[in-house]
Amino acid sequence: MSTKIASTEKNAESDKKAVETEGFNRSEYNIAINFLEQIPFNKLLGLRPTKLSADYCEFKMNMRDDLIGNFLQGILHGGAISTALDVTGGAMAMVAAWQRLKEHKVPKEERPKTLAKLGTIDMRVDFLQPGKGKEFTIGSTLLRIGNKVAVTRMELRNEKDELIAVGTGTYLCG
Repeated sequence: MSTKIASTEKNAESDKKAVETEGFNRSEYNIAINFLEQIPFNKLLGLRPTKLSADYCEFKMNMRDDLIGNFLQGILHGGAISTALDVTGGAMAMVAAWQRLKEHKVPKEERPKTLAKLGTIDMRVDFLQPGKGKEFTIGSTLLRIGNKVAVTRMELRNEKDELIAVGTGTYLCG
């Protein structure tokens, strides 16, 4: 069952954006969004979550002049692409780790302490074509989760659904 919950964060395009969630109650959703909104670089890039579930996490990001990497072609900077992939992969690892802790009946008050250790161990990015577009969608799926490490697969596409870059991330999550 999928639920839409309005984010409390305001952005330039609208007062509130609904985030599609699956498998979260209101409290868990608030913890996840609060975690994501505490990272200043996410705000700087304009990353906004659109879907959070145990199987898939998705963010969107608009092209802006200050994100251009090649001013002659007007394409998205590779660092912005890498960061967007990393944030989305990290969010997928966080959601999967939360679900795993829940399944193992770890007390609710201990889960945030465990997730505070979440961090990127390794990430590989393949740039497939220039980052041309007005809006980018970044999606991530879980490849594997263990007691300490999660592995995710990420994709960044433009509004024409052209695949711009892919990545694989390994995250410490326990």
